[in-house]
Amino acid sequence: MPDASGAVSSERLRSLIKRIEKLEEDKAAVGEDLKEVYGEAKGTGFDVKIIRQIVRIRKIEVEKRREQEELLELYKSALGMEE
Repeated sequence: MPDASGAVSSERLRSLIKRIEKLEEDKAAVGEDLKEVYGEAKGTGFDVKIIRQIVRIRKIEVEKRREQEELLELYKSALGMEE
């Protein structure tokens, strides 16, 4: 961010850039780790699409998830998709 005179603090900027680059490297490493784990799951016979759905669902608060499931059932019923 420029100071009052319009100058940019090169040290501050350099520090921010280095932190961002490190986080990007960490993100790439985590992405590779996730790929390996999903590959292991697939190799063991699990359905990776379903595992991804479970992971996404588990992030949702219980009450919100319950509400979504109720709406899903209501919509399926309205469309004649009952099981």
